Amino acid sequence: METVLAYFRDARPDVVIDVMGGGASGRMRAEYGLDCTPLYWYQRYDQRMSGVPAVFLKALGKGIDVFRTASWVRRHDAVIVPGAGALESTLPTRPWGFPLTLFVVCASGRLTGTKVALVSVGAEIINKRFTRWLSDATARAAAYRSYRDANSLEAMRKRGFDTSGDRVYPDLVFGVPTPPYEPGDPLLVGVGVMAYYGGNEDDRSRADEIHAAYVDKVTRFTRWLVDSGHKVRLFGGDSKFDWEVADRIVADVRAARPDLDSSWISAERVGSYAELIKLLSPLGIIVATRYHNVMCALKLCKPTLSLGYSRKFATLMADMGLGDFNQPAGSFDVDRLVSQFQEVEKRHADLQRQMEDRNAANKLALYEQFEVLSETLLGGRGDHAM
Repeated sequence: METVLAYFRDARPDVVIDVMGGGASGRMRAEYGLDCTPLYWYQRYDQRMSGVPAVFLKALGKGIDVFRTASWVRRHDAVIVPGAGALESTLPTRPWGFPLTLFVVCASGRLTGTKVALVSVGAEIINKRFTRWLSDATARAAAYRSYRDANSLEAMRKRGFDTSGDRVYPDLVFGVPTPPYEPGDPLLVGVGVMAYYGGNEDDRSRADEIHAAYVDKVTRFTRWLVDSGHKVRLFGGDSKFDWEVADRIVADVRAARPDLDSSWISAERVGSYAELIKLLSPLGIIVATRYHNVMCALKLCKPTLSLGYSRKFATLMADMGLGDFNQPAGSFDVDRLVSQFQEVEKRHADLQRQMEDRNAANKLALYEQFEVLSETLLGGRGDHAM
C-alpha cells in the first residue's frame, strides 16, 4: 500500500485516495492521512464477543459485507489490490474469508464499471474446489492483472487463463523506501519465526505435528548459532502467535545454556514495516520464515536464508541471486541450514553487492508498471477517486 500511495501522491496528485482494509482506521488517518473503511462489519465486535453471539454476528456480517463492499467499490473510479497472495491459498484460509471478500470487490467492479486492478499479486494452483472457483472468478472480473513472479503467471495459465495481456513485475515491497545500506554486525543474526502449522488446508490434519517439528528444528539451529559465537535476535510477523513461538525458543535456549549471557539472545516485538526495518538494519545475516520478513531483509541487502512455506520463496530467492539459500519450512534440514549459513558468511560481501543491483532494477521496473497502471485505470489527468 505504501508503494502505491507514494507513486500516486507524487505522479498523480489529482487522485483522491481512500482505503478499505483490515487495519485500524485511526492508524490509517494518523500515519497516511487516509480515510479507512473497515474490511469487515464484524470488526467492531472483535475481541468483545464470544460464543454463540459471536458466531451469529460473524454469519450476519458476511451478508452485510457483500452490500457494504459493493457500495464502497461503486463510489470509486478504480480500486487497486496491492500485492500479497491475492490469488493463492498457501496458508490455511477459509473460502468465506478473504477469498470471498476479494471476489465481491472484483465482481462489484465489473457490475458497476469500476476498474479493479490486481497489482503484483501472488498466484498458485488451488486444490480446494470452492476456493479455486472464487479465486478464478475474482481474476476474471479484474480489469488489470500483474504478478510478482513468473511462477504466479504460469500458475494462472495452468488454471485456464489467457495470460497474454498480463505482466510480471517485482513485489511491491521493493518500492518501499529504505535507509542507506548498513552492513551490520556479522555476529548478530536475526531469526524470523512463524506460528507455522503447514502450508495449506491439505496439512490441517497434521498441523500440530508440523508445528512441533518446525519449532524444534528452529530451536536446535538457534542453539547452534549461540554455541558458535553468534548473538541472536528472534522476531515474528503479524501475529501474536509468532511472538509466542519466539518467546518459547528463547526460553528453551536459555534453559539449555544456563550460563549464556542474557544479551546474547532475545525476542523482539515488531508491529509495523518501519519497526521491522529498524530491527533488521544492525543485523549481519537474516534467517526467516514469514514472506515479508524475507522481503524486508532482501531490500536491506542483508544476506538471507529463507525457510519458506510455498514456491514463491524459492522464486524470490532465485530472482535475488540467493537460490541456494532456501529450504521448505515444513521439512528443512538443520545440518543443511548450518552449512548454508556458513556459506553465506563466506560470501557475505559479494551477496550484498548482488542484492544491491537487483534492488535497483526492481525499483525501476515497479515505476514502469505504475506508469502503465495509471494510464490503464485513470487515463488523462483530472479528478479521480481510488
